[in-house]
Amino acid sequence: MSFDVQKIRRDFPILGTEMRGKPLAYLDTGASAQKPKAVIDAMSDFYSSRYANIHRGVYQLSADATRDYEAVRGKVARFIGASDEREVVFVRNATEAINLVARSWGEENIAEGDEIVLTWMEHHANIVPWQMLAERKGARIRVAEIDDDGVLDVNHLLSLLGPRTKLLAFTHVSNALGTINPVAELVRIAKERGITTLVDGAQAVPHQPVDVDGLGADFYAFSGHKVFGPSGAGVLHGRHALLEAMPPFLGGGDMIEIVSFDGTTFAPVPQKFEAGTPDIASVIGFGAAIDYLEGIGMDAIAAYEHELLEYATQGLETVPGLRIVGRAKEKAAVLSFVLEDAHPHDIGTCLDGEGVAIRAGHHCAQPLMKRMGVPATARASLAFYNDREDIDRLVDALEKTAELFS
Repeated sequence: MSFDVQKIRRDFPILGTEMRGKPLAYLDTGASAQKPKAVIDAMSDFYSSRYANIHRGVYQLSADATRDYEAVRGKVARFIGASDEREVVFVRNATEAINLVARSWGEENIAEGDEIVLTWMEHHANIVPWQMLAERKGARIRVAEIDDDGVLDVNHLLSLLGPRTKLLAFTHVSNALGTINPVAELVRIAKERGITTLVDGAQAVPHQPVDVDGLGADFYAFSGHKVFGPSGAGVLHGRHALLEAMPPFLGGGDMIEIVSFDGTTFAPVPQKFEAGTPDIASVIGFGAAIDYLEGIGMDAIAAYEHELLEYATQGLETVPGLRIVGRAKEKAAVLSFVLEDAHPHDIGTCLDGEGVAIRAGHHCAQPLMKRMGVPATARASLAFYNDREDIDRLVDALEKTAELFS
């Protein structure tokens, strides 16, 4: 069956709107994905006729909201290949998920002199929490090299793993370059050395099938708003035994078993890590996003986006003075580039005038920009709702920009 992108585009109301008086070409999915009507309707319906707080109410509305909320946990587990839905912890986003691990697991398992290994291609969300932890505990951050194409140097990473290495934290897909890392191989290497692993899956889960049980990482984090769901719902997947052993991240209602002034006992996982009233409607919307994606199929989405990436790469290579930054063979549909004589912010502004929405800047990856020898890039990040016309308009707008700055 062919991939009917025009039918899909009709599911996203915003793609029928204009920007600067021109049809919107949205190429910033790496920052946040647009939402299908199914997600918008699910949230609107929940707030209009089914809203109540969860877990503590004995009336039907609350019981139904609890049922629907918890059903999403099961959907998420199925979607990412987790066999135990208790291993799915709802958080606000991937950043919060990583901070949860740094604060909870890290405080218990990282000591003075221990080492945390990262890579040069990490988002700040997978750097800063570990730096803060290392500063608190007197630990050391070590960083695995990448080559000029943006590919991880696995041999260098291997050379960094020693007896004091306690954690290997790395991205599944680079948000700035699109590089896809060999997660299963890296997890295997770490496991052989007794090293705990955390994978930032924020740019992988929306664009390819992910099987967390098969990958074997101890922790896997991602954001719902990049998976075509609403802001405010994200996921930390963690191995049950690890989650059980970890102390709570936040204290308050809904994460306790018994509270007295003599002390508190905590609820079992995952509730132990979900203090207070969560963003219930966002989780409901996230569930609708998963239903929508499963209706299309992640294999079909990945194949289509790969074709679109090849088409876009060929198009960008025809623009005078344009250089693509990040040439990994295994790559997701992300195109970072620079243009002679034009700052990325100028590129973004010029494209905005043509109705083309891209991202410009350091992409929350300043160390990576330094490694690639640029202060910033322009970035077009694609999704299954983009079509070749979007790409053609990007290329046309870039040609105009190149001519303007020549």
